[in-house]
Amino acid sequence: MKHLPDLNDFAKILIAKGFDGSFQTQVAYPGKLKESITEYMEACNNGKERSTRDGNFLLTTYLQWSGDDNPRIVCDFWVRKENDGFDIQKMEITNKDRYGQLLKKSELKNLSINSIPTLKEAIAQVSVFPQQKLSSHKRGFRM
Repeated sequence: MKHLPDLNDFAKILIAKGFDGSFQTQVAYPGKLKESITEYMEACNNGKERSTRDGNFLLTTYLQWSGDDNPRIVCDFWVRKENDGFDIQKMEITNKDRYGQLLKKSELKNLSINSIPTLKEAIAQVSVFPQQKLSSHKRGFRM
């Protein structure tokens, strides 16, 4: 069995890959990565939250955010907690327009904490480049 990093090492690895913004664990507990997961784990231990049987939980963050009226890129990590170690099982990156409609989606499975892409690589996977607008005028000589 491979050694899984503890919460401190898990956070350091994700931050080194560029994921250093705010997170939500299980669609609650907002804050920086380590604080969000710690609050969720404390809530599970206190009986306020029910942990899943398989030990997986959802960790969500914005990769790009510039306000409600602009497009955004969201990343969901499915994290597995085993004993005191953490690992990433799946990663889903979605690019949504300002109305919340899906522009592009990428799903990565069978991952580990060391095999996830960096922040820039994740953004590049779902970036949508606007198409060039063609001129409606006919080109050529006029007499």
